[in-house]
Amino acid sequence: MTKKEKSAGFFHRNWKSAVILLFAAAVFFAAWRWANPGKSERPAPSGDYAEYENGKVLEILSDSCQPDETAGGGYRGEQSMTVLVQTGQYKGKTLLAYNHVAPLYNAPLSPGDRVTLILSTYENGDISASVYEYERSYGLLLIIAAFLLVTVLVGGKTGAKSLLGLALTIGCLLWVLLPALLRGAPTVPSTFLLCAYVAVVCFTLLGGVNRKALCAMLGTVAGTALAMLFGMGAQALLRINGFRTSDVEPLLQLRQTGSPVGLQGLLTAGILIGALGAVMDVAMSVSSAVWELKAVNPDLTGKQLWRSGMNIGKDMVGTMTNTLILAFMGGSFTLILYLYSLELPVHELLSSAYLSIEVISGVASSMGVILSVPLTAAIAAALFGKKGK
Repeated sequence: MTKKEKSAGFFHRNWKSAVILLFAAAVFFAAWRWANPGKSERPAPSGDYAEYENGKVLEILSDSCQPDETAGGGYRGEQSMTVLVQTGQYKGKTLLAYNHVAPLYNAPLSPGDRVTLILSTYENGDISASVYEYERSYGLLLIIAAFLLVTVLVGGKTGAKSLLGLALTIGCLLWVLLPALLRGAPTVPSTFLLCAYVAVVCFTLLGGVNRKALCAMLGTVAGTALAMLFGMGAQALLRINGFRTSDVEPLLQLRQTGSPVGLQGLLTAGILIGALGAVMDVAMSVSSAVWELKAVNPDLTGKQLWRSGMNIGKDMVGTMTNTLILAFMGGSFTLILYLYSLELPVHELLSSAYLSIEVISGVASSMGVILSVPLTAAIAAALFGKKGK
């Protein structure tokens, strides 16, 4: 086969993917423009104000930090130091700064450590500096770089494509969904549409446009929809909603100042986002397995393919359900430990909003994963089941 024929074959195989991805890019841009209208520039600060800038510890002048055995060995005390400001309007200046250390915040510092500073400027021109936190940006970049490298080395081209899908997902969440919700977009429908969009684009990036990818897309959307419906039904049954989720109080205050953000659907929105990855995994695994069975034996009927898909999916259900439940428990492990230490009466614990939220989140997400198996198997049987195809 000549180079020209290979190029023509590649274009013939991939033109549908290119069209879908171009359309998806146009949708993303339009949604981003709607969610992020032009913002007026912030006025220059006046009077007393504070800024967060990076700096470097030059010298420790005094240090009273000692381990606190009653706090499990965490340090407590205060340090004074000279720091070199490395960003912002005071870049290059050497300032006196204080580091207030306790078991729940900050840690003892040494010369050479990079820190984030709170720089307070007063009307009379005075400046005071205190340590906000250890500066972690370089460490975070190193961790992310290691993740990217391992993914590409192990996964090859498929790993690189998965990273593109991950970047798309994060971009959709940060640049489209969050600003759209703050503008008053309906919480649950917006989150569901974003999940469907992410599934379609990610599967197109990974596998192109074919019946296997289409089956995985439809299975993902159907499983996510059922997780959403189950979550909404469970909330209605237990008379609980997004107002009872953790860290919602600042958003309530934001709404009271005029922001139209919808709070009641936040619990269901979190369920959808938490379940999406697992549902996509199960849907693609079932779709790929049934696709390979059909390729090996083209004479398999739709009924036989459905049974095979169900048998394959059953093995995934246990592990994926475990994964979701343990993920939710791991995210709240500290609070779970605290509640266990209180030795609460059973009737008090079962009636608590916290337990209800955790049960709804874990069970609704798992329901989406479990039900995506028969749904994907049925879709695969319908798409691949024609004899001889």
